[in-house]
Amino acid sequence: MIRLRIKVTHCPRRALILTDTPRPDCPDCQGQGGIAHDYGDETGEYAGTHWEPCPCWTQWAVILLPLPARPRRTPPGYSDEPPF
Repeated sequence: MIRLRIKVTHCPRRALILTDTPRPDCPDCQGQGGIAHDYGDETGEYAGTHWEPCPCWTQWAVILLPLPARPRRTPPGYSDEPPF
């Protein structure tokens, strides 16, 4: 069953997206949407984490509405008006 939610994304630009939600009572991922597997290099040191998506969740998203860029704030003490 797909459970939809609306979310704000920032990549590649700000937009409202419609996406699936992981099942909160999933016994495999405990509602996280996937299982993280840490791995090491040949010396046994931590080298990264591999993310395995859980079957209770599909990783798709549909852009509903692109959002405008946030306006830049001018630093205090500066003005946009000409000097004279």
